[in-house]
This record gives sequence, structure tokens and C-alpha cells, in this order.
Amino acid sequence: QVQLVESGGGLVQAGGSLSLSCAASGTPFSLKTIRWYRQAPGKQRDLVASISFTYDTKYVDSVKGRFTISRDNAKNTVYLQMNSLKPEDTAVYYCNLVSGGMDYWGKGTLVTVSS
Repeated sequence: QVQLVESGGGLVQAGGSLSLSCAASGTPFSLKTIRWYRQAPGKQRDLVASISFTYDTKYVDSVKGRFTISRDNAKNTVYLQMNSLKPEDTAVYYCNLVSGGMDYWGKGTLVTVSS
């Protein structure tokens, strides 16, 4: 059974940093593209960043230069380093992977950026 567990969220002032983690189990992690999404209150869930099994990374324009996605296959974990945080980054952050044609999601971790 595939499981994803996010951690690392919290309250931070604008301009600050947070590092999120996503620990995966139940899937050949090293072969998977892992994605971070976020969902702000009252809004849809949007893709933020992704990292492929070849370590190719992609970012939404609004976080380029501020967020860095990375992975440690030995720990089955993906990270999202978030710097220069802005109030508009406030959201629940989810990690996601696709396995066997199915989407898997963690329960999310809340990031709140105060102005």
C-alpha cells in the first residue's frame, strides 16, 4: 500500500524559510516522479514543483528561484526547501505520486506565512 507522509509545515514570517519533507513507502520510490502541490483556502490544488527519477526538476513560475525540490532515494524522501516566503505561499502542501495508474496523496502539511 502506497503511503505518503508530509511534514515540516508551520508558521513563519514573510521572508523566512521552511523545509518540507515527504516520506514515501509501498512503491519503488526511486523510479517515481514526485510532485508537490498546494491548496490555499477556497482555491484549487495547484502544482508547485516536481522531480523525476532522473532528478529533472520543474517549478511553477511563482516559486522559481525561491523553492528547491530534491530527493534522497536512500531515505525514500523528497524535500521542498522554501525560501523568501510570501503571504501568498500560505497553503496546505501535499506530495503526490502516480503508481499503477493511480494518484496517491499525503494528508498535507500547513504552511502559514504572516506579513
